[in-house]
Amino acid sequence: MSKTLIRGAKVLGGEPQDVLIDGTTIAEVGTGLSAEGAEVVEAGGKVLLPGLVDLHTHLREPGREDSETVLTGTRAAASGGYTNVFAMANTFPVADTAGVVEQVWRLGQESGYCDVQPIGAVTVGLEGAKLAELGAMHESAAGVTVFSDDGKCVHDAVIMRRALEYVKAFDGVVAQHAQEPRLTEGAQMNEGVVSAELGLGGWPAVAEESIIARDVLLAEHVGSRVHICHLSTAGSVEIVRWAKSRGIDVTAEVTPHHLLLTDELVRSYDPVYKVNPPLRTERDVLALREALADGTIDIVATDHAPHPHEDKDCEWAAAAMGMVGLETALSVVQETMVDTGLLDWAGVAERMSFKPAKIGQATGHGRPVSAGEPANLTLVDTEYRGRVDPAGFASRSRNTPYEGRELPGRVTHTWLRGKATLVDGKLT
Repeated sequence: MSKTLIRGAKVLGGEPQDVLIDGTTIAEVGTGLSAEGAEVVEAGGKVLLPGLVDLHTHLREPGREDSETVLTGTRAAASGGYTNVFAMANTFPVADTAGVVEQVWRLGQESGYCDVQPIGAVTVGLEGAKLAELGAMHESAAGVTVFSDDGKCVHDAVIMRRALEYVKAFDGVVAQHAQEPRLTEGAQMNEGVVSAELGLGGWPAVAEESIIARDVLLAEHVGSRVHICHLSTAGSVEIVRWAKSRGIDVTAEVTPHHLLLTDELVRSYDPVYKVNPPLRTERDVLALREALADGTIDIVATDHAPHPHEDKDCEWAAAAMGMVGLETALSVVQETMVDTGLLDWAGVAERMSFKPAKIGQATGHGRPVSAGEPANLTLVDTEYRGRVDPAGFASRSRNTPYEGRELPGRVTHTWLRGKATLVDGKLT
């Protein structure tokens, strides 16, 4: 059994401590620990966090391996400090059966870089008409607990109610892509001043907010859990805040790009900024940051959405929606939340590890950095600043909105159950 001593790390941003990994678990946490028989990682000045957990990742396999595979996606995850990711169901074929989710789960096991928990589709073929095999997917080897038609909204209220009722039996959760389809027909960007000036079809905030309002009321009626994917507007924040004040079992996520970028960037007509939901206004960005800080928004999720260059290197109207995010998420959160004083590193651990693991029931992840716990860890050089170069990404795709932008922080090491998957910024 191999041993690793992480020496002098600031655990969750606190006082420097040593962390001894023995095999797959954390053996001891303290000061002045013996390095006998252990490989030593000098971590002075760096922050040690529990391995990050992403509740919203698109790995594309099966069917779109030109964009990403489970292997390349989990390598990107390890590069970004993640030890567990939840893979969305909009693959080809759709992950709406036990067979498909088991395939994705087994590919994750084979990769060895990051645990992969498949998300099952809510409806057959993401078509919104008939419930998928929710029970069979939960009972499969993959043990699916989160269900989503992400990429599409479960727009039929009756179907959404039935899904909430069904997953309640095993404490599952429905993760809703909140987008009223009739209100977003032909939409290209956020509806507002910029869309009017550019002549692009507007995507109104109410298209998101109306679905969230409906679904929190349905969750209250059924007594079930609902999770809101990629919340993006100030109005959505207020609805979730209201729902939580009523005791409704709702959780919500925000993406890194919605914490940093605004619709003003669309003036460039660069399709790298085309995303669903769209980039919103500065007012929305500030509301999202405040809501993440006060706990109204529970977690940060990447919505890592890789695309090959031909799907992005084209005119705006024809371009695919989405951005890669696994390898830059922690840096963007440091820029927007930590360096602004809105969160400390313990707060980051809560929103990027502990809470997403709890929502998705990710066994062995999102655990305290303490003796006896699984050694799923990430070490961050928070003093580093550098420009984003997608040429160095582990992801198969390069559609990042941060190319050339200077961001803080760099993940130097990631451990999955004691095995180093990233060492000095390089994948093993």
